[in-house]
Amino acid sequence: MSGRAGATPAAPPGAGRGDRPLRRARVVVILGALSAFGPLSIDMYLPGLPSLGATLDAPAWAVQLTLTACLAGLALGQIVAGPLSDRFGRRTPLLVGVSAYAAASLLCALAPTILALVIGGQVLRVTTWRGVFVLLAGVGVVLAVAAATGLRETLAPGDRHPGGIAETVRTFGRLLGDRVFLGHALACGLAFGAMFAYISGSPFVLQDIYGASPQAFSVLFAANALGIVGASQANRALLRRFAPRTILRAALVAQASAGVALLAVVLAGAGVWGIVPLLFLVVASLGLVLPNATALALAGHPRVAGSASGLLGVLQFIVGAAAAPLVGIAGTGTAVPMATVIAVLAVGAVLSATVLVPSEPLRARVVAPWR
Repeated sequence: MSGRAGATPAAPPGAGRGDRPLRRARVVVILGALSAFGPLSIDMYLPGLPSLGATLDAPAWAVQLTLTACLAGLALGQIVAGPLSDRFGRRTPLLVGVSAYAAASLLCALAPTILALVIGGQVLRVTTWRGVFVLLAGVGVVLAVAAATGLRETLAPGDRHPGGIAETVRTFGRLLGDRVFLGHALACGLAFGAMFAYISGSPFVLQDIYGASPQAFSVLFAANALGIVGASQANRALLRRFAPRTILRAALVAQASAGVALLAVVLAGAGVWGIVPLLFLVVASLGLVLPNATALALAGHPRVAGSASGLLGVLQFIVGAAAAPLVGIAGTGTAVPMATVIAVLAVGAVLSATVLVPSEPLRARVVAPWR
């Protein structure tokens, strides 16, 4: 008989391998839910924005400032969480953040005034915006438990960076000095801002101007969200045939073209069915823009990926936060401000990706992430 007395018998070959697909599927589900977490927070109360303003006697721009506040929080979180994840690992900051989200959602549900706010029209059939926040708090609790039990640490202690605020500032400075990072980060941020102008303005445009019900609006909004999902899936197939930069620029041009056409259609006084398809194109293009712009921006900075990703998110949320109140600056009687902001930001995204980014060294820098 071999082996030491009392030693645990060795597991037979292949033992536990059957659990690997299940564990992998669980991780994918949890990460997917966490990825949809931020957009879900905003999307669920969008159909209630007009009624929220009426209930609290607040103008459209003040209601849209709740979206600005939400994005400001997301931007601050990116600045803090990115460097912290490089220093302490990925798991602990995630668990702290999700738990804080659940607590904040409960506080929002108890808020008595307009600037303390964040499924949509269908949920509003049976509850108020306060009930939406209670539901979001429940989602946060479920995700916190799922992340705590189903996700492992992925950044080894030896790969972590102990630098403090000064090092973070220096890292951000180096990133902003890199034209490849800056050009793609700005393109990503401006394209995201164009989508957020739609997110902020469409509840008022489609409901107040064109008379859609909260339920009809939520269906249209869901269709646009599905456009992003479909484009994201198509991106995987396109990457087998085209370079990421080619896909990115084509998607940015498509979004800018739709934005300019939207402005022309609105100025011409077209009906809702002249607007809805163009909004779909503006939004769906993000399914191609965001993954490729992000990958191209981060490709040259693997050792500070947390900080780089944080800075990338900050730029997105700053633009989105600025765009949100602008679309309602002229009130709820016209769609021109929303269309103008979308067109300007989308065209700016094209210019960022073509003017700022150098043309030659990109291929060598972005081969590795897709291998």
